[in-house]
Amino acid sequence: MQKTIATLIAGLFATAAFAAQTPATTTPTATTPAVAKAEAKQEKQAAKAEVKETKAAAKADVKETKETAKADVKDAKAAAKTDVKEAKADAKATKEAAKADVKEAKAEHKAAKAEHKAEAHKDTTVAAATPAK
Repeated sequence: MQKTIATLIAGLFATAAFAAQTPATTTPTATTPAVAKAEAKQEKQAAKAEVKETKAAAKADVKETKETAKADVKDAKAAAKTDVKEAKADAKATKEAAKADVKEAKAEHKAAKAEHKAEAHKDTTVAAATPAK
């Protein structure tokens, strides 16, 4: 796009420079039909060349835009994959922590149950050993 604009601006300045020049002789020159035809042909070729150049610049811009878009999509996919991996790792860590908490709670419950059973056994042993009055 920038090349197209630069080309148009350069063409404008070139046109202005040629228009500002005054002919060295002030006598009008008679142009023959052959000369006019040749000039028209040159102008037509110049216009075709300018159109061709503009198309080439537009194609280059489109190609660059596509490549940039592809790179952006690729970066977005990579970022998404990284996010998924991090989320899976977090989920795994949370699951392992939960399993550890459950295991610890079961161990505490088992210890409390054993302690309660030991105290109940101690109470019955002490009650049996003391004589009744």
